Amino acid sequence: MSHIEQVAKRLRGLRDALDISAAEVAKACGIDEDTYLSYETGNVDIPVSFMHRIAHEYGVELPALLFGKEPRMNSYFVTRSGKGEKVERSKAYSYQALAGGFANRILDPFMVTVEPSDGLHAPNSHKGQEFNYVIEGSMELTIGDNKIILEEGDSIMFDASRPHKMRALNDKSVKFIAIIA
Repeated sequence: MSHIEQVAKRLRGLRDALDISAAEVAKACGIDEDTYLSYETGNVDIPVSFMHRIAHEYGVELPALLFGKEPRMNSYFVTRSGKGEKVERSKAYSYQALAGGFANRILDPFMVTVEPSDGLHAPNSHKGQEFNYVIEGSMELTIGDNKIILEEGDSIMFDASRPHKMRALNDKSVKFIAIIA
């Protein structure tokens, strides 16, 4: 079973455990029911921002939905280099959790890698704020109608409710830290 199929199975399980309809989940998360149901099939990419939103909406830990593991640490949690749990949303996007074992987080930090691609990814939006810091490479971040080029060492903080998407530039992958709050 692919990682997306496993996450989809956990989404269905959460909904079943809470005894709520797909329509209720979709409304609570600000998406249409057909989109939500497509996430439950495991046949389409499930945005990490959506997973973040559903976790907060229903009081579950994001790592429990993404990886099937409940975080247990509450004083500190160390993620060694290259050891965080990984989520590959698609061939172009992968996320590595940087605090997956820390319980009751108020923010979710990830190391994100975006591979060069056709740039046709759909914009994403979610409640809260997002901070990105470019570690390696360069990217084009589109927020609404604004296109911003970020190079190594650049950072940006933005209102994540605005539609946004990232694209690696110069035919090279880009790595950045994304903090979603």
